[in-house]
Amino acid sequence: MRLGILGGTFDPIHFGHLLAAEESRATLGLSQVLFVPAAVPPHKQGHPILPIEHRLTMVRLAIADNPGFAISTVDITRPGPHYTVDTVQRLAQEWDTDPDHTYFIMGVDSLANLLAWHHPAQLVSACHLAVVTRPDYRANLDELEAALPGLSDRVDWVDMPAMGISSSDLQRRVRAGGSIRYQTPPAVERYIAEHQLYRAVLDILA
Repeated sequence: MRLGILGGTFDPIHFGHLLAAEESRATLGLSQVLFVPAAVPPHKQGHPILPIEHRLTMVRLAIADNPGFAISTVDITRPGPHYTVDTVQRLAQEWDTDPDHTYFIMGVDSLANLLAWHHPAQLVSACHLAVVTRPDYRANLDELEAALPGLSDRVDWVDMPAMGISSSDLQRRVRAGGSIRYQTPPAVERYIAEHQLYRAVLDILA
């Protein structure tokens, strides 16, 4: 099988996440795409985020109608903080996929900052990088290749229609009483409204 992995805070999940996963699945012939919510993202320590229970529920609601999508709680059920390379290696072992059949889905902006990641050379050896393009962003692949020899052979480009949606913008819209319709699945929109999420900064810490 060919396994895709999409990690994130998903605070909240939105159509940008879902489209990146689906385009990667279709382009690369992935058997399954795992959404991996982060319990304690290393790069967001000290920043307020919703409790994992809410974020996990919203992911479940968002992917319920796609049999090619599933959730992994690997970064929730073990002590953190968690790093991508550890998560990828653990999931590849669980799903019995080798590095040539394991794809970590990331944006081109993340690829551009790959050298700042935890053990990037090990990550490149552990999987392919399914890099979702953005029309307004480029990564210097020559520079990255010089620092991580062999990287170019591990990058698979995934073209995706431009979609300027971000979780932080959805949070701001909700707090301001604005609409998030057509930016996240209706079930997620209803969940946010029913639980009054993001209405105030204190809600995030509740």
